[in-house]
Amino acid sequence: MTLSRRQAIGAALVAPVAVRAAAASPPALPDKSSFAPTPVAYLDSASIHPMSLGARRAMDAYAAGRTLDPAAPPPVDRAATIASFARLVNADPDEVTWVQSTITGEQAVLRALGFPGAGGRIVTDTLHFYAAFPMYQELARQGVDVTWVRARDGRILLEDMARAITPGTRLVSLSLVSTYNGFQHDLKAVCALAHAVGALVYADIIHAAGAVPVDLHDSGVDFAACATYKWLMGDFGLGFLYARRGVLDDLRLADFGYYGFAAPGAAPGIGLSPPQTHVYPMDPPGPAPTSYVHRTGALGHFGTGTYAQAVIPAIDHGLDYIATIGVPAIQAHAQQMIGALREGLTAKGYRLITPADARTPLLTALLPDARERLAAPLTRAQVRLSLHDHHFRIAPSVFTDMRDVERLLGALPRA
Repeated sequence: MTLSRRQAIGAALVAPVAVRAAAASPPALPDKSSFAPTPVAYLDSASIHPMSLGARRAMDAYAAGRTLDPAAPPPVDRAATIASFARLVNADPDEVTWVQSTITGEQAVLRALGFPGAGGRIVTDTLHFYAAFPMYQELARQGVDVTWVRARDGRILLEDMARAITPGTRLVSLSLVSTYNGFQHDLKAVCALAHAVGALVYADIIHAAGAVPVDLHDSGVDFAACATYKWLMGDFGLGFLYARRGVLDDLRLADFGYYGFAAPGAAPGIGLSPPQTHVYPMDPPGPAPTSYVHRTGALGHFGTGTYAQAVIPAIDHGLDYIATIGVPAIQAHAQQMIGALREGLTAKGYRLITPADARTPLLTALLPDARERLAAPLTRAQVRLSLHDHHFRIAPSVFTDMRDVERLLGALPRA
């Protein structure tokens, strides 16, 4: 039987719904069937996670709607996607809003705290996201007291954090899971140290959300942010910013935008209800160009302009997929792969700098001239991982199996 164009589109667009309907039967791991076939042993999900076939169908459905195709299903409920992420990290939906990227969220927090103009002390560490290093160096040049806690043996020791977080500290900024080597902070313990001296805590959770269990409420963290193109299996251009309820009450409003304001009396949430204007023909009179109220929660404090709508269906699908499998199962599968990789790399003489007790899906090894020495053999073997000048990082995910691990180990020369 030959399907008409309308029937074919309709069948394709309904397919994402089947994932939700099948939620009672999570796919077994490794799950290669949910991703496009590839000849590559892909072990670089900490850089960019492959988009699943279901996420692609969800984005196709969005594109159909944008072309006004009558067969297109209704758009994804943005509030429901926010709520799904909030459940994943144990937060309330009104504590979460959209941001363009992780670093955008971190910068919004710094602005809300008045840095650099307000001065004060920031404590960060050398296992924080390396692309944030220049930001804190620039703040230091502009008069902020920035203290760096240095890693020892691939980890940030709690006692070193305790010595650095002194009275007068205003912010502690860290990555919950380090992008460099997978070290994971005891976030609850760090928050206790910070709150004892009146400091707030920001956590970059891009390598935690979706990969390891995250409980923002239990940790006490004040702010957290992540993009979605890694372990949330979304795409570039959109992520989440969390702000703990109550913490914004004493902070200035530093970001002003379309989504942060609403007409007086508007219902809370992310629905459109722009401020009431008083300058156009037939507008009601008013003493100023507009009448408005601040939206509540994270949206009211950090909501700015229009964000990447096409990414939301991919994020929504990724969050459903993660919830169906469960983060503990995802973490356990990754640790099976990591365990075999640890054993194989050690046997070949590589020096691992990921702590032995880490339960994250990242494994990093030191190797002088790693990029120069490994690029060719890995290309020949069709293995992809993250190569740097003097180290390489391996990051298995839900689709990784032991054949991928064995292909990598077979391609690597002795250290």
